[in-house]
Amino acid sequence: MNDVGSSRYSSMQESELEVLAVSAIREHRHLIAADEAVYEEWTRVSADPSVSAAVLNSLQDEYVARQKKSEVQQEVLSEIIDALGYVPEVAPDGED
Repeated sequence: MNDVGSSRYSSMQESELEVLAVSAIREHRHLIAADEAVYEEWTRVSADPSVSAAVLNSLQDEYVARQKKSEVQQEVLSEIIDALGYVPEVAPDGED
């Protein structure tokens, strides 16, 4: 992992970093919500014996892929926040 001093964000102005951090936090929230929806669907259909193995495998694969994408996005968010030095306030969705 990069140390904070060599971060690709270290040369940015605080105001730019804050905008970037807020955007990344909102993206992270959306990814988590979408991941939860896929997980809930996967667990719901897992209990239904009429659902084919192919459908179950497809949902599982989608969930795993989403988890990997969320992990990468979390690392980017962490790097931005490290460069910024604090976590900015971000209103819940719909409360801008």
